[in-house]
Amino acid sequence: MRYLFEAELQKKNSGYAVNIPFNVWEVVKQRDAFKANLVIENEIVPCDLNPLEKGRYELFFENSANLDLKEGTSYEMLLHVHGSLAPMDGESPYSVENPIRKIDGIDIQVQDGDGLCGQTCVAMLAGVSIEEVCRVMNCQEWQATMGKLISALNYYGIDHSDIIVYKNDSESVVLPKCALMIEKLGRFGHYLVAYDGKFYDPNKGIMEEYDFSKLVGYLEIKC
Repeated sequence: MRYLFEAELQKKNSGYAVNIPFNVWEVVKQRDAFKANLVIENEIVPCDLNPLEKGRYELFFENSANLDLKEGTSYEMLLHVHGSLAPMDGESPYSVENPIRKIDGIDIQVQDGDGLCGQTCVAMLAGVSIEEVCRVMNCQEWQATMGKLISALNYYGIDHSDIIVYKNDSESVVLPKCALMIEKLGRFGHYLVAYDGKFYDPNKGIMEEYDFSKLVGYLEIKC
């Protein structure tokens, strides 16, 4: 998967460091240092991701391409991480060419209790029960990560972008027709689905309006 975000560069040794503005544990399924590729200013550069605390990571790269980069300036960055998706329970009978359904509408499902918002979003997109999604994902309360949710979408043949977009300026967000949204809810992350101008929240039901100041990022679901 690829992760699009904007962040400020800080000079460090012979290169630059960046504080990644999302929880790497939750979306990339990594807890140790690892290597990845970064696209910045239309150049691909190798980078190291080093853990700080509680899912926060620092990204470091050498300026081997001699890019004209400025410390303290924010740049749009595209991070490419290999092997961040989780295996599902069993072989899938679906594919992008043969999805479980064509998404031409969303039927609301509300989770029973807390901790299943991600599974509920997949259930709404796939048109199946929350219990089935939990079985396919082998994932119960508070265990869903973005990597697991994307793997579940793949299992059901639900086509989506290969880029998760993270936005700093909520006022500039223009969502696609259908999206899996990530928001900040207190100390925790929360998932909901946007479709055709409405918002399908596993806690609250269908909402006509949304407070975009809570939005962390989104993944486009292709209809």
